[in-house]
Amino acid sequence: MNYDAKLMESAKTVGNIVCMGLDPQREALPFASGDVRVDLNAFFQQLFRRMALSGLIPAAFKPNIGYYQSLDRPREEDFSGSQALADLLDMVENFFPGIPVILDSKRGDIARSSLNYAQEAFDCWSADAVTVAPYMGSDSVKPFTDQPEKGVYILNRTSNPGGKDLQNLVLEGGKLLYLEVASQIAAYNAKTGCVGAVVGATNPQELKDIATFYRDERVPLLIPGVGSQGGSAPEVMEILRSCGYPVELARINSSSALTHPWKKGPAPEDWLEACEENLRTLIRECAV
Repeated sequence: MNYDAKLMESAKTVGNIVCMGLDPQREALPFASGDVRVDLNAFFQQLFRRMALSGLIPAAFKPNIGYYQSLDRPREEDFSGSQALADLLDMVENFFPGIPVILDSKRGDIARSSLNYAQEAFDCWSADAVTVAPYMGSDSVKPFTDQPEKGVYILNRTSNPGGKDLQNLVLEGGKLLYLEVASQIAAYNAKTGCVGAVVGATNPQELKDIATFYRDERVPLLIPGVGSQGGSAPEVMEILRSCGYPVELARINSSSALTHPWKKGPAPEDWLEACEENLRTLIRECAV
């Protein structure tokens, strides 16, 4: 099954287009044994068990690799963060079979290095899709798009405040840089398939313009910025529907609001209930 079909099938199966970011902060965990792998395992085991029992299943998961590998201490032969990520991916596969995993690593380099990063995402971690930076051009992107049946999300118009510093630059002729990147993403998708775009929820008009452009091209959208960054899931859904975009190809991401809405430790005694409530609300808002 290619990545487009996996997106459509998972949205149909679970009835929503939520992407759950899996970016835990160690200081916010409800467990503090001193062993990060043990603590992350305990956290996600309980959270995923509650989600499965409650029937709260998102349509994608997105771990950011930096939250895990930053916990490694390779020169001390400590790879507990990477081991925790491997355990997490096993848990996702066991609790939620068929739900795609997007490895958020935002890679991009010269061709041979990009091939190494593509192999890292798809061979080492067995991810279904990966996020990629576009600014080194087509030879940098190609090793990712050459992977059969895998998805690639290229950074297009990101949700962070500094995204405008480069992405909103006006090119000769008056075209905005992020719209030129959108044209290239559409061309990549038309050529190889399974190429999507990362477009933030924090600027509704820009999201609408980009989604309208991608509508007929059927470019998958990964939409971060909902929750603590200020984006609104109902507003995003309204934008996608109003411009006729095929919503089953989109994934609306929320991270900290779903895994640690208390932001920093100590976690409250009812931490599972807090996570469940926020996930239930987001799934309802992103129903298809």
